[in-house]
Amino acid sequence: MSDRIIETENELLSRHKKEIKDLVGRTTGMKKQATKSTRKNVMKQIKEMEEDLERKHEKELKEFNGESYNDDNGTDDDDELTPEKLLAQLEIDNNNNNNKQPESLSKFDITTNSIIKESTEGKKKRNRRKEKLAQREAEIKRIQEEARVEQGKKPDLRGIELNNIKELCDIQNVIQYDITPDGHCLFASIADQLKIRQGINSNVKELRKNAANYIKENPNDFIPFLFDEETMSLKHIDEYVEKIENTAMWGGDLEILALSKVYDCPISVMMSGRSALRMNENGLNSELKLVYYQHAFGLGEHYNSLHDKI
Repeated sequence: MSDRIIETENELLSRHKKEIKDLVGRTTGMKKQATKSTRKNVMKQIKEMEEDLERKHEKELKEFNGESYNDDNGTDDDDELTPEKLLAQLEIDNNNNNNKQPESLSKFDITTNSIIKESTEGKKKRNRRKEKLAQREAEIKRIQEEARVEQGKKPDLRGIELNNIKELCDIQNVIQYDITPDGHCLFASIADQLKIRQGINSNVKELRKNAANYIKENPNDFIPFLFDEETMSLKHIDEYVEKIENTAMWGGDLEILALSKVYDCPISVMMSGRSALRMNENGLNSELKLVYYQHAFGLGEHYNSLHDKI
């Protein structure tokens, strides 16, 4: 064993690690200087340098532990290959090694790769944009989960409404006649009621026109109900009746009142949780019976026609 300052085991291992890092730096420089024609030889020489250092470390560890070391390759520790010597040999060795297959990874390669990974991972910069995106996604998931929990706590308004109206229908001995929920449901329901209770054949278009004309001819009865809560102002009556007559705008209380006057009859509207709405109770002709839904239909408010049970 050559004369050396006595090292502890930790000092020896620490020096080995430093020598491996140093060699990685040297071989990285060699790889960068290599050309396409010399790359194979560069890789061969790098592998030899790695194996030399591996044998040197193995020898030193055995000597530290008092074991004998047999170097079959007869490598002299002091005869160290430098990058300059290796690059000088490249052109000579190039022609003899063009057809050789790449060597498999050695134990040294694995050790080296782990050191490089350890070094680079420690120096990785924080990707703040990714962190913010991850935080945003986590917050969205949290809000969605809270919404699902909150939704589960809410009462089933649709189920309650359907159940209440079914009970009311049983009490009043009526059954529902389903009307298509297409924006014309109020007028279609009244058309059905006029047919079965008064023998009048009408249609949605005629009823829209009749309601619009009555409102326009009796503005003082309806203007107070044309207050727009969104704009905090009164709707223009001419614009309102034009939409009622010529578009699919939903009808409501104003149109029920207008048509109850046009056909001189009471119109009642069954509702869940509230007393029935009754318009023109003193009308002389047969009462028209409707049912109103607030929650049961996906498109919003809806009217159906009520038939008497036979």
